[in-house]
Amino acid sequence: MNKESTPTGPEFLKQFEDNWQTEMGGILFGEGAIIRGQDIFKKFGDREWMELLIYAITGKTSPKIVQLLNALWVICTSYPDPRLWNNRVAALAGTARSTGVLAIAAGVSVSEAGIYGLKPIQGATDLLYRLKEQLDCGRNLENLIKTELKTHRAVFGYGRPLASGDERIKPLMDFARSIDAHEGAYINLAFEIDDYFKNSRYRYQMNIAAVAGGLIADQGFTAKEFYYLATLCFTGGMFPCFIDALSHREGTLFPLQTDRINYRGEHILKLWPSEED
Repeated sequence: MNKESTPTGPEFLKQFEDNWQTEMGGILFGEGAIIRGQDIFKKFGDREWMELLIYAITGKTSPKIVQLLNALWVICTSYPDPRLWNNRVAALAGTARSTGVLAIAAGVSVSEAGIYGLKPIQGATDLLYRLKEQLDCGRNLENLIKTELKTHRAVFGYGRPLASGDERIKPLMDFARSIDAHEGAYINLAFEIDDYFKNSRYRYQMNIAAVAGGLIADQGFTAKEFYYLATLCFTGGMFPCFIDALSHREGTLFPLQTDRINYRGEHILKLWPSEED
């Protein structure tokens, strides 16, 4: 249906008034709740919350993916360091005496940065899917990587600022090996790309996004599904940073002297009111 023929207006909207048709589920007041056709009490009452989250997003259940995602969140994303950008936002909310909900919501919102967080997670997973499809059609890996660099000037999952290597890769792969999730077409491809970079003139190194993307893709999850599943994964590091900032004097988180700011605009004298005013 083209845009011109798409029905609009009151008559069209009237059919949706108090009427939302969905297969996702809903509350049965006085009885319970349904999610994707399953009774939450009966299906998930004795299971982990992570299982419910995975089923809510993907409609799939898998004990292995629950273990893998738990490990990803613990090993790779729950660092209580306020120097990390999204954690810093949560800590700044604490030093400004904001609320916990606003702090975490703000921290999650900036987790969609281009060089860390959710976009690299989704981008690396998507990269592996795209390259695998083209390799299966007989394309050459080196040519595909060069095309990726020429088109995007970067390769998601490879390259990490301010570090010579990613310390998270080994413990994550050790855990994946312990649950027999370490072998698969996509995780193998992730390491093949890393091997190419190691023997090329390009100074790119594999980071945790490529490893996570390969492991998750081998479990049959799409890049978009992984993006949804990872949305809350950084909050384990945000809460300590927020709570810690609350315990310090207000406004003392990482202050900067004004002469450290390279300001090139118009100089305006700002008079701050005193306590007496």
